[in-house]
Amino acid sequence: MASNVNPTVRRRRLGQELRRLREQRNMTAEEVADRLLVSQSKISRLENGRRSISQRDVRDLCGVYEVDDHRIVDSLMQMAKESRQQGWWHAFGDIPYSVYIGLETDAASLRVYEPQVVPGLLQTPAYAEAVIAGALPEASVEDVEKRVQVRMRRQERIAESRYPLRLWAVLDESALRRAVGGPQTMVGQLEHLLEVSRQPHVTIQVMPFAMGAHPGVNGQYAILEFPDTADSTVIYLEGVTSDLYLEKSNDVQSYSVMYEHLRAQALNADQTREFIERVAKEYTRG
Repeated sequence: MASNVNPTVRRRRLGQELRRLREQRNMTAEEVADRLLVSQSKISRLENGRRSISQRDVRDLCGVYEVDDHRIVDSLMQMAKESRQQGWWHAFGDIPYSVYIGLETDAASLRVYEPQVVPGLLQTPAYAEAVIAGALPEASVEDVEKRVQVRMRRQERIAESRYPLRLWAVLDESALRRAVGGPQTMVGQLEHLLEVSRQPHVTIQVMPFAMGAHPGVNGQYAILEFPDTADSTVIYLEGVTSDLYLEKSNDVQSYSVMYEHLRAQALNADQTREFIERVAKEYTRG
């Protein structure tokens, strides 16, 4: 299980507490922003955990919300301090999806649908290098290598002995047919999928072309759930220049139901392994 001082998760919990205090005062984010002479967007970013929260921010907000209990203020100030610590991923420099990495690091389970490529947590180094270089044609060799290293480090969540990440991945057949890195790379990648799929906490399913239209045709998404019930489930939608994180209950419900339909329509785990083996043989034959 990830460290309890994961800065991303600390920011989310702190933001939730600050939102709760604001709502108890029946104040809008706009009213708070006017009182503090800041933008409404800053208040929103603080509450959704997407922005670092300083102890001064906490002090000012507690003043607006008239929080008299010093124990509450001190606890929130400590959370703000911990939220500004650096996670392991900061050692690799500026990673554009660092918020997602922080969430993934602390998640108990992850359900992902991927229509184009093998999910990052299941990629081999050779496949990861090829897919990153292809997706970022202007990236330097050093930047590609850095991203590969981060991707391999993320995979340690699956290998943890005590609290491994519970991973459920549905892949479109396109992810297996797209010859990323060439036949040899694909054979290695498919063999890796077979190996990982035999772990008890990992389930891999393939959605074959023959299924036709299905609930995943709108694109990739992931559902992250956390060990602490105080942390709300997050829907992650990856974008080209920015990502989207959904936490409202109706959004979570809609994507969760859609994922259940995906799992029901895809090949089961045994059928998936047989399918992957056939595709691997096709690559081997050239």
